[in-house]
Amino acid sequence: MTIPPRIARIGALGALVSTLLIGGAATAATAVTPAVSQTVASSQVIAAVGDICYSDLPSQAHDTLDLIEKGGPYPFPQDGTVFQNREGVLPSQSSGYYHEYTVITPGSDDRGARRIVTGEQTDEDYYTADHYASFDLVDRGC
Repeated sequence: MTIPPRIARIGALGALVSTLLIGGAATAATAVTPAVSQTVASSQVIAAVGDICYSDLPSQAHDTLDLIEKGGPYPFPQDGTVFQNREGVLPSQSSGYYHEYTVITPGSDDRGARRIVTGEQTDEDYYTADHYASFDLVDRGC
């Protein structure tokens, strides 16, 4: 289970305060180190999920989003399959929450690296141009 960085910091501080109030030995290293490493790990994940204006997406991504809206047909049999989020870049959700769709890459002999990954929430669409190394949440309001 991943603990959000704010809670991890409060937890470490709370443990230190409790130890000091109740009495006993405590070292700053044992109380603070886990929170610091949690914060660093979480910052790396947060940095990998940005946002992108709908108007800034390549035209092929617009085509893919239109197909998703219509329910297909999709150009590749893998389109619409469950995205496992093995890389852990997207927010952690239960299996089956995310689905992936190909964004055609002109000149590519295969599916290429570009995808739209959808979540279950309305307008929860993520775009990746680098085969899941990073994602941008599509902002339809700009």
